[in-house]
Amino acid sequence: MMLILVIVYVLMLLLVSLVTGRKRTNADFFSGAKHSPWYVVAFGMIGASISGVTFVSVPGWVRSTNFTYIQMCMGFFFGYLVVAYLLLPLYYRLNLTSIYGYLEVRFGIRARQTGATFFLLSKLVSSAAKLYVVVLVLQQFVFGQLGVSFFVTTVGVVFVIWFYTFRSGIRTIVWTDFLQTFFLLLALSLLLYDVTSTLGLGAKDAVCAVVDSDYSRLFVFDDWKSKQNFFKQFFSGVFVVIVMTGLDQDLMQKNLSCRDLSSSRKNMLTYGLTFIPVNLLLLALGVLIVLYFQRTGISLPMAGDKLLPTFASGSGFWVMGCFVIGMVASAFSSADSALTSMTTSFAIDILRLEHDDEHFVKRFRLLIHLAFSLLMVLVVLGFRMLEGSSAIDVVYTIVSYMYGPLLGLFSFGLFTKWKVSAVWIPISAVLSPLLTYGLSCCLFRYCRYTLGYEMLIANGGLMFLGLMLARKK
Repeated sequence: MMLILVIVYVLMLLLVSLVTGRKRTNADFFSGAKHSPWYVVAFGMIGASISGVTFVSVPGWVRSTNFTYIQMCMGFFFGYLVVAYLLLPLYYRLNLTSIYGYLEVRFGIRARQTGATFFLLSKLVSSAAKLYVVVLVLQQFVFGQLGVSFFVTTVGVVFVIWFYTFRSGIRTIVWTDFLQTFFLLLALSLLLYDVTSTLGLGAKDAVCAVVDSDYSRLFVFDDWKSKQNFFKQFFSGVFVVIVMTGLDQDLMQKNLSCRDLSSSRKNMLTYGLTFIPVNLLLLALGVLIVLYFQRTGISLPMAGDKLLPTFASGSGFWVMGCFVIGMVASAFSSADSALTSMTTSFAIDILRLEHDDEHFVKRFRLLIHLAFSLLMVLVVLGFRMLEGSSAIDVVYTIVSYMYGPLLGLFSFGLFTKWKVSAVWIPISAVLSPLLTYGLSCCLFRYCRYTLGYEMLIANGGLMFLGLMLARKK
């Protein structure tokens, strides 16, 4: 039955792809011909931003960090304001398909290719980390019970994503993300209803139970060394959104598919506002599941990422079905746009195919899309060794190291008028993450200070400093 549920869901995605893929030009693939309704993009971006990692990790994270993740989510909203009022006007003014075109305008082609390369590496690894969590769930609940290997499950999942995106790209993704966000939020609502009903709680009693629990701590001001310190979390959240949204071709490609700047800004602010309440619900779900385990005497799983899957596996078919569909929806909405954006960036930024013949570009685009799909399969398989780590923690750590050079490069371009030696840009981009890692090790060894996600700010600062030292007189 679970397999039938997954198949029906996949067929729905393929139907949407068939309808939206009737017009199959390169402009549709890269930018949706700039005809995407902003409210459709905004709703779909909720699912793309949450991803399968958030869906699994945030409820489990409550055991170790309580509600302090909301401090970071508060920073997210201010990051969206920066993107909406600083970066979006720039991208629309330059009429960009790839946002790294700005780097070429400001510094030259080498800067554009450096920025695109760091995006491609970081997006490939972080998207594979998110997808890995979902493949693991599908293997546990569906395909593993049928004797299908993890390798075959991984290939099958990536193939489905490739199949419904390879023709129309962002044009299809805008609408499939809308559908997938609906199922993600529906699954979250039904899971909350099930756990509160099992505990015998009404809505008001459930809220009181969460607030009165040992996990309801929201702010940390008293421990400046803690990774959960408010100022660390808040400012990390601001900069994480700036780099993961504003400097990320994946999410900006959807925003740039809107008709004009005004529509894109409405989209950005709308889904930015929804991020806090959705994550509050995910954390509340985690607390209620912990209370359920405590009342029933069932042992809590060691890894936080296994909290929600363990609860779902011990419930009825429809609870498991909601969980699996929610996972598939959140994963597909993240991975499909990642594949499309990587294809776009490689074709336009690295190979510079944007203005070539339509049929020539389409042929290369299909090959690039297939190549990145195969690479994603390999990286997902490589993530099997990280089992036991918090997937969302892994993703944010990757972001801190890989997006730091982009943060420094864009900041230097926006807030200074200096020119930089083209040779030094890629060198500085490689050195800044290495120096950040060395700084992190030294601070922990000599000061017992743990550098958390604020390493993104330090990384961007080191990149900025390197460019400043290499500026032309």
